[in-house]
Amino acid sequence: MIRRLQIRDLALMDRTSLELGAGFTVVTGETGAGKSVLLGALSLLAGNRAAKTIVRKGAEECSVEAELETDGDKRFDEVLKTLDLPACDDGLLILKRSVHATKAGRISINGGSATLTQLQQLGELWIDFHGPGEPQKLMRAETQLEMLDLHAGLASALATYRTGWRLRNDLLREAGEAATAERLSEDEAAFLRSQLDKLDSLDLSEEAITKLERDHARSSRAQELAALLGLLEAGLGSDGLGEVLPKLLKAGDDVARIDEEASALRDRLNSLAAEAEDIRADFARLGRGLSSDDESAAELDGKMNLWLEFRRKYGPGADSVREKREALRRRLASQGDVEARVAKLKAEAAKVEKDLRKQADTLRAARSKAADKLAAAARKMLGSLGFKKADLRIEVAVAELGPHGADAVRFLFCPNAGQDLLPLDQIASSGEAARVMLALKTVLAAVDRTPVLVFDEVDANVGGEIGAQVGRELAALGKGHQVFCVTHLPQVAALGHAHLVVTKTQDDKSTTVEIAPVHGKRKDRESELARMLGDRASKVALSHARELLDGAK
Repeated sequence: MIRRLQIRDLALMDRTSLELGAGFTVVTGETGAGKSVLLGALSLLAGNRAAKTIVRKGAEECSVEAELETDGDKRFDEVLKTLDLPACDDGLLILKRSVHATKAGRISINGGSATLTQLQQLGELWIDFHGPGEPQKLMRAETQLEMLDLHAGLASALATYRTGWRLRNDLLREAGEAATAERLSEDEAAFLRSQLDKLDSLDLSEEAITKLERDHARSSRAQELAALLGLLEAGLGSDGLGEVLPKLLKAGDDVARIDEEASALRDRLNSLAAEAEDIRADFARLGRGLSSDDESAAELDGKMNLWLEFRRKYGPGADSVREKREALRRRLASQGDVEARVAKLKAEAAKVEKDLRKQADTLRAARSKAADKLAAAARKMLGSLGFKKADLRIEVAVAELGPHGADAVRFLFCPNAGQDLLPLDQIASSGEAARVMLALKTVLAAVDRTPVLVFDEVDANVGGEIGAQVGRELAALGKGHQVFCVTHLPQVAALGHAHLVVTKTQDDKSTTVEIAPVHGKRKDRESELARMLGDRASKVALSHARELLDGAK
């Protein structure tokens, strides 16, 4: 859940810092007060795109920062590891995002620089938005299938199926490419084989190439190197330091005998002499390793010339040359028995598809079973949301094999007794669709692992007792999720475990939006509910507000 949220210079909001808790949080305010600013802040942290116009007038940039408690959910660190981002410290996910008025914005995740795509991938884990457009999503077949699969717990089975589906498509694509590949002439094939033979004659590993370049450099300048090494060995040996150092060592010993404080310096001088001898021996060993073998030098020249040719043609490095070698190998392999290769690939694809159809049958059985249970639970929930005689059915029909199995799923709905069941998009109004979506989301909450749910005016087009029931269902969702709801209904607002009020102040020069909690101040909350009821100064409205709050306990 979100523990802390900081907003700076976003739209009409100056600076706001909110301490947030678990459960059901309602957000209220006058129409046009700027309640959407809070949702906009959360949307930015979820990775949604933003226009530069959201930066507060007069500011260079806006920023949003949130601390999220992951509650030990290992999925977050797994995704962070995949994205090569810092892991959560003490179970906290720190998200920061800024949007600059003229320059590129910045994103950081747990202190590490991140991209918008990475922010979006994390957003899919921690937050789910349900706004005015959400009921329209319910009309889409893919959304209905997704909901059914979530209820059926098919995530693992679907992942296995999709792996097979991709493999089957890859095999068919490879077969198609092999069947249409351009044939090589005999001369072209012979040339490719000669190139491949040359490439195979050389060890193209990084280590081998590094050694080749080093050995060739030494061999090509062997005489110059031998002369330099001889000079160094002589200078460090009897003709140089080797003659001087014994005298220096004796003098050091004599000084140390006279003055004890010179002992340490004498020891350092001895170490210097030993190190000089080691260096002389190493230079001598390097000189002995130089080969004067003309045949070996010629072999090195040949290998080096071959490597330079490869690097010039296919370079710039060993990786590129190795890739070219494999490409040539595949090109030649494709010139074999094309028909046999195509037949083999298609046979492998058919084998995978046969297994996919078995998996699809298993998915259909699970979906059919889950469809009845989900529909029954949703019907019960719809009854409490004002649909006393409504009916909801979920149809699972056989379809062509596809990336999600071989099923076509349709949600059929009837809001009133005596009417036919029809697809949702053919019968449900926007208000009805919103309540159907809420019913389904409530039923699915038990298996939905998204910790933060945001509802934007999901109670639109309802009121009275139904509005109160909507509020109770949202509050129930708050038992297992952190729920935010922007609402105009006092019946819903009174049921919030926490209550945030958005206010807008204006003068001749500026307009400012502020957001502040009122759940800790009974009178302030009563006043806000009375405003929502019509008049915060009305005794009747205030009395009704107190009744709503008392009834919510």
